[in-house]
Amino acid sequence: MNQEQLTRMKVQPGFVAALDQSGGSTPKALADYGIGPKAWSNEEEMFDLVHQMRTRVIASPGFTGDRIIGAILFEGTMMREIEGQPSADFLWNVKRVVPFLKVDKGLAEEKNGVRLMKPMPQLAALLATARAKNVFGTKMRSVINLANPAGIREVVRQQFEVAAQIAAADLVPIVEPEVDIHSPEKAKAEELLKSALLEKLGQLPSGQSVFLKLTLPVRDDFYSDFVDHPKVARVLALSGGYSRADADRLLRRNHGVVASFSRALLEGLSASQSSAEFDATLGAAIQGIYEASVLKLT
Repeated sequence: MNQEQLTRMKVQPGFVAALDQSGGSTPKALADYGIGPKAWSNEEEMFDLVHQMRTRVIASPGFTGDRIIGAILFEGTMMREIEGQPSADFLWNVKRVVPFLKVDKGLAEEKNGVRLMKPMPQLAALLATARAKNVFGTKMRSVINLANPAGIREVVRQQFEVAAQIAAADLVPIVEPEVDIHSPEKAKAEELLKSALLEKLGQLPSGQSVFLKLTLPVRDDFYSDFVDHPKVARVLALSGGYSRADADRLLRRNHGVVASFSRALLEGLSASQSSAEFDATLGAAIQGIYEASVLKLT
């Protein structure tokens, strides 16, 4: 484990950029960027296009470690290069941004009000590749739709079971049990989730910690127990479908929590923009998210 990167992730002001759209979400990400499905004829061409988009984002002058402490990559991005360097190396060596990797393979069908992660039979090999590619940590996502106690306990159990395998590979896991922002039982689901997470955190071995990536809660500062928890490296907030303005507004109400936005970060970017327009739009988004992460309401 890179101790400099760990210290940076724990204490450096800033936020985490989520650039990990996978096969299922890539067409939507490209459409939002102004590239429709007629622009590619197969999956390889689609991933070439999204890599060009991500490269443009990461190489932009405003995308630096001054305001962005980490970035979450899709597996295909990790395996490719940015300006002649492997993507993770470019992030750290050039931008001073800590590289993470999305390792889950998508969501299973809903059961007990939740969607668990699909099986990951190749996880050990993927973690070994990530270590070889100088990746620092990982991210994996489940989704909670309803306040079902059994379902939520199963989500947390699965997340921490996989997190243990990741920690054993000398990588630091981001545990992401997302509560759907449209859930009719969002507040109750968050109460159940908080209880289940506190229980699992209390069972972590000495010297082991995780990042938590959580939906912005109904109650302000609801996750303050995690911000101060010795087993939590940092608490990250996902945008979850909120607009950037709404996500930034809610984030300001949660002290000690920093952003890990995806759609909200890329909002307003377009393939048709000039370099100056693109860099200005992205720079304004980065500054707004940074300020929401570090400047809280008093």
